[in-house]
Amino acid sequence: MTTITQTRPAVLPSRPAAAWERACRVEDLEPSWGEAVLIKMRQIALFLLSPREVYAVEHTDPAADGAPVMARGIVGSRGERPTIASPLHKEVYDLGTGECFSDPALLLRTFRTRIVGGFIEIELED
Repeated sequence: MTTITQTRPAVLPSRPAAAWERACRVEDLEPSWGEAVLIKMRQIALFLLSPREVYAVEHTDPAADGAPVMARGIVGSRGERPTIASPLHKEVYDLGTGECFSDPALLLRTFRTRIVGGFIEIELED
């Protein structure tokens, strides 16, 4: 006699749906200079490092009680890693990962970007 046991698949926690939101035209940004955009009531700082390289981070500074200043930060690099230095307290963050080089307890939220038809789009969770 063969016994068949059916098991239920594990229930995975649901992730919020993500959607690509249009931010601005690539030509609206100046290379190595930040600009703030407001998308779905969220302030995001955009940085154009080359015609095909755009970074998006939360505009609020994690070390300054959420002050909306990151678009005014200083763009630089640590080796091959592009960075942004906070204009208030000078913490330096990796633009790709949000990691803070001077204080590992701090993290700057990052967002995926893409360029479609000359427009920059940012992936945001609903």
